[in-house]
Amino acid sequence: MSEIRLVVIDPCGLHARPAARFVQAANRFASRIVLRQDGREADAKSLIALLGLTIRPSTEITLAAEGPDADAALAALETELSPYVSPAG
Repeated sequence: MSEIRLVVIDPCGLHARPAARFVQAANRFASRIVLRQDGREADAKSLIALLGLTIRPSTEITLAAEGPDADAALAALETELSPYVSPAG
């Protein structure tokens, strides 16, 4: 499973509008894509699951994908989130 670690920099956290765009982008890929935060995991193709994580500012998240287009999915989704996150570490 390919993954990237990111830190949320938006002062509102990962709120509904960017989460909705993220979910739309995730649904373009065949791979299984998940977002992890503090030991919890959400299906990145489900807005309700993603919002259920309540991702706040300065939170570190892990974006992981497994499948035929996993690397392309991670690259596209990192770009989609780029105004709201920065690379961790």
